Amino acid sequence: MILLQISSAQGPDECMLAVKKALERLIQEATELNIIVDILEEERGQRVGTLRSVLIAIQGEKELQLLKRWNGTIKWICESPWRKGAGRKNWFIGVTQFEPMQEMMEGDIKFETSRASGPGGQHVNKTESAVRAVHIASGISVKVQSERSQHANRRLACLLLEHRIRQLQSMQQAQLKAERRLFHHQVERGSAVRTFIGMKFTLLS
Repeated sequence: MILLQISSAQGPDECMLAVKKALERLIQEATELNIIVDILEEERGQRVGTLRSVLIAIQGEKELQLLKRWNGTIKWICESPWRKGAGRKNWFIGVTQFEPMQEMMEGDIKFETSRASGPGGQHVNKTESAVRAVHIASGISVKVQSERSQHANRRLACLLLEHRIRQLQSMQQAQLKAERRLFHHQVERGSAVRTFIGMKFTLLS
Protein backbone atom coordinates (compact mmCIF):
# COMPACT_ATOMS: atom_id res chain seq x y z
CA MET A 1 0.00 0.00 0.00
CA ILE A 2 1.30 3.41 -1.03
CA LEU A 3 0.15 6.88 0.03
CA LEU A 4 0.17 9.56 -2.66
CA GLN A 5 -0.52 13.25 -2.31
CA ILE A 6 -1.58 15.29 -5.35
CA SER A 7 -1.12 19.02 -4.73
CA SER A 8 -1.63 22.27 -6.58
CA ALA A 9 1.06 23.75 -4.29
CA GLN A 10 0.55 27.52 -4.40
CA GLY A 11 -0.85 27.38 -7.92
CA PRO A 12 -4.02 29.21 -9.06
CA ASP A 13 -7.49 27.77 -9.72
CA GLU A 14 -6.32 26.19 -12.96
CA CYS A 15 -3.81 24.07 -11.02
CA MET A 16 -6.56 23.03 -8.63
CA LEU A 17 -8.64 21.94 -11.62
CA ALA A 18 -5.62 19.96 -12.82
CA VAL A 19 -5.48 18.17 -9.45
CA LYS A 20 -9.11 17.11 -9.88
CA LYS A 21 -8.50 15.90 -13.43
CA ALA A 22 -5.30 14.11 -12.43
CA LEU A 23 -7.15 12.30 -9.65
CA GLU A 24 -9.84 11.13 -12.09
CA ARG A 25 -7.21 9.97 -14.59
CA LEU A 26 -5.20 8.19 -11.90
CA ILE A 27 -8.30 6.35 -10.67
CA GLN A 28 -9.07 5.32 -14.26
CA GLU A 29 -5.57 3.93 -14.76
CA ALA A 30 -5.67 2.21 -11.37
CA THR A 31 -8.91 0.46 -12.32
CA GLU A 32 -7.29 -0.82 -15.53
CA LEU A 33 -4.43 -2.24 -13.41
CA ASN A 34 -6.78 -3.76 -10.80
CA ILE A 35 -5.47 -1.37 -8.15
CA ILE A 36 -7.68 -0.20 -5.28
CA VAL A 37 -7.76 3.57 -4.72
CA ASP A 38 -9.07 5.09 -1.49
CA ILE A 39 -9.40 8.83 -0.98
CA LEU A 40 -8.26 9.58 2.56
CA GLU A 41 -8.29 13.38 2.67
CA GLU A 42 -9.11 16.14 0.24
CA GLU A 43 -8.97 19.91 0.41
CA ARG A 44 -11.40 21.51 -1.99
CA GLY A 45 -10.63 24.63 -3.97
CA GLN A 46 -12.82 27.74 -3.96
CA ARG A 47 -14.24 26.92 -7.38
CA VAL A 48 -16.64 24.02 -7.80
CA GLY A 49 -14.95 20.92 -9.17
CA THR A 50 -11.44 21.86 -8.06
CA LEU A 51 -9.10 20.40 -5.44
CA ARG A 52 -6.23 22.16 -3.70
CA SER A 53 -4.83 18.78 -2.65
CA VAL A 54 -5.87 15.16 -2.12
CA LEU A 55 -4.31 12.27 -0.21
CA ILE A 56 -5.00 8.79 -1.57
CA ALA A 57 -3.97 5.21 -0.83
CA ILE A 58 -3.30 2.80 -3.70
CA GLN A 59 -2.99 -0.94 -3.22
CA GLY A 60 -2.47 -3.78 -5.67
CA GLU A 61 0.13 -5.97 -7.31
CA LYS A 62 0.96 -3.25 -9.86
CA GLU A 63 0.96 -0.31 -7.44
CA LEU A 64 4.65 0.41 -8.09
CA GLN A 65 3.95 0.57 -11.82
CA LEU A 66 1.29 3.20 -11.20
CA LEU A 67 3.55 5.07 -8.78
CA LYS A 68 6.29 5.27 -11.40
CA ARG A 69 3.88 6.89 -13.85
CA TRP A 70 2.72 9.61 -11.48
CA ASN A 71 5.38 10.38 -8.88
CA GLY A 72 6.80 13.84 -9.67
CA THR A 73 5.69 16.98 -11.53
CA ILE A 74 2.63 16.82 -13.78
CA LYS A 75 2.22 19.38 -16.58
CA TRP A 76 -1.16 20.34 -18.03
CA ILE A 77 -1.33 22.36 -21.26
CA CYS A 78 -4.71 24.05 -21.58
CA GLU A 79 -6.29 27.49 -21.95
CA SER A 80 -7.83 28.72 -18.74
CA PRO A 81 -11.61 28.10 -18.61
CA TRP A 82 -11.97 31.23 -16.48
CA ARG A 83 -9.48 33.71 -17.98
CA LYS A 84 -10.25 33.79 -21.67
CA GLY A 85 -7.51 35.21 -23.81
CA ALA A 86 -4.87 34.90 -21.13
CA GLY A 87 -1.44 34.03 -22.47
CA ARG A 88 -0.62 31.33 -19.93
CA LYS A 89 -1.43 27.76 -20.95
CA ASN A 90 0.99 25.67 -18.88
CA TRP A 91 -0.08 24.56 -15.39
CA PHE A 92 1.94 22.43 -12.99
CA ILE A 93 0.95 20.22 -10.07
CA GLY A 94 2.93 17.77 -7.96
CA VAL A 95 2.49 14.15 -6.91
CA THR A 96 4.59 12.78 -4.07
CA GLN A 97 4.76 9.52 -2.14
CA PHE A 98 4.55 9.10 1.62
CA GLU A 99 5.32 5.77 3.26
CA PRO A 100 2.51 4.30 5.40
CA MET A 101 3.20 3.13 8.93
CA GLN A 102 3.81 -0.57 9.37
CA GLU A 103 3.85 -1.07 13.13
CA MET A 104 0.44 0.04 14.38
CA MET A 105 -1.84 -2.87 15.30
CA GLU A 106 -5.64 -2.81 15.59
CA GLY A 107 -5.19 -3.58 19.29
CA ASP A 108 -3.86 -0.03 19.65
CA ILE A 109 -7.12 1.40 18.29
CA LYS A 110 -10.55 1.87 19.86
CA PHE A 111 -13.44 1.78 17.42
CA GLU A 112 -16.85 3.41 17.81
CA THR A 113 -19.76 3.19 15.37
CA SER A 114 -22.64 5.55 14.73
CA ARG A 115 -25.16 6.38 12.09
CA ALA A 116 -23.67 8.30 9.20
CA SER A 117 -24.93 11.82 8.56
CA GLY A 118 -24.85 14.25 5.68
CA PRO A 119 -25.28 13.60 1.92
CA GLY A 120 -26.49 10.19 0.86
CA GLY A 121 -30.25 10.28 1.23
CA GLN A 122 -32.24 8.03 3.53
CA HIS A 123 -29.99 5.00 3.07
CA VAL A 124 -27.00 6.58 4.76
CA ASN A 125 -28.79 6.77 8.14
CA LYS A 126 -30.32 3.27 8.25
CA THR A 127 -27.32 1.47 9.76
CA GLU A 128 -24.44 2.37 12.05
CA SER A 129 -21.92 2.51 9.22
CA ALA A 130 -19.89 5.53 10.35
CA VAL A 131 -16.70 4.58 12.19
CA ARG A 132 -14.69 6.66 14.65
CA ALA A 133 -11.20 5.32 15.33
CA VAL A 134 -9.16 6.49 18.33
CA HIS A 135 -5.48 5.73 18.77
CA ILE A 136 -5.34 4.90 22.48
CA ALA A 137 -1.76 6.01 23.14
CA SER A 138 -1.92 9.42 21.45
CA GLY A 139 -5.64 10.20 21.64
CA ILE A 140 -5.72 11.01 17.92
CA SER A 141 -9.12 10.24 16.42
CA VAL A 142 -10.69 10.22 12.96
CA LYS A 143 -14.21 9.63 11.72
CA VAL A 144 -14.99 8.06 8.36
CA GLN A 145 -18.45 7.68 6.82
CA SER A 146 -17.75 7.89 3.10
CA GLU A 147 -18.62 4.23 2.45
CA ARG A 148 -21.94 2.50 3.10
CA SER A 149 -20.49 -0.52 4.89
CA GLN A 150 -19.01 -0.41 8.37
CA HIS A 151 -16.20 -2.76 7.30
CA ALA A 152 -15.09 -0.45 4.50
CA ASN A 153 -15.22 2.63 6.73
CA ARG A 154 -13.24 0.79 9.41
CA ARG A 155 -10.48 0.00 6.90
CA LEU A 156 -10.32 3.60 5.67
CA ALA A 157 -10.33 4.89 9.25
CA CYS A 158 -7.27 2.75 10.02
CA LEU A 159 -5.45 4.11 6.98
CA LEU A 160 -6.28 7.72 7.82
CA LEU A 161 -5.39 7.23 11.48
CA GLU A 162 -2.04 5.75 10.52
CA HIS A 163 -1.34 8.78 8.36
CA ARG A 164 -2.31 11.21 11.14
CA ILE A 165 -0.06 9.42 13.63
CA ARG A 166 2.83 9.45 11.18
CA GLN A 167 2.32 13.18 10.74
CA LEU A 168 2.50 13.65 14.50
CA GLN A 169 5.66 11.60 14.81
CA SER A 170 7.25 13.40 11.90
CA MET A 171 6.34 16.79 13.33
CA GLN A 172 8.18 15.79 16.47
CA GLN A 173 11.17 14.92 14.33
CA ALA A 174 10.69 18.06 12.19
CA GLN A 175 11.12 15.93 9.09
CA LEU A 176 7.87 15.09 7.32
CA LYS A 177 6.40 18.43 8.31
CA ALA A 178 9.19 20.23 6.49
CA GLU A 179 8.90 17.94 3.46
CA ARG A 180 5.16 18.45 3.09
CA ARG A 181 5.40 22.19 3.65
CA LEU A 182 8.06 22.43 0.98
CA PHE A 183 6.00 20.28 -1.37
CA HIS A 184 2.94 22.50 -0.98
CA HIS A 185 4.95 25.63 -1.69
CA GLN A 186 7.15 24.42 -4.49
CA VAL A 187 6.47 22.30 -7.55
CA GLU A 188 9.36 21.85 -9.93
CA ARG A 189 8.31 23.22 -13.30
CA GLY A 190 10.83 21.31 -15.35
CA SER A 191 11.26 17.62 -16.11
CA ALA A 192 7.57 16.73 -15.85
CA VAL A 193 7.02 12.99 -15.52
CA ARG A 194 3.79 13.29 -17.53
CA THR A 195 2.19 15.93 -19.72
CA PHE A 196 -1.53 16.21 -20.45
CA ILE A 197 -3.32 18.52 -22.87
CA GLY A 198 -6.78 20.03 -23.20
CA MET A 199 -9.92 19.88 -21.06
CA LYS A 200 -10.20 16.15 -21.73
CA PHE A 201 -6.81 15.74 -20.00
CA THR A 202 -5.38 13.73 -22.89
CA LEU A 203 -1.96 12.19 -22.30
CA LEU A 204 0.65 13.91 -24.46
CA SER A 205 3.80 12.28 -23.12
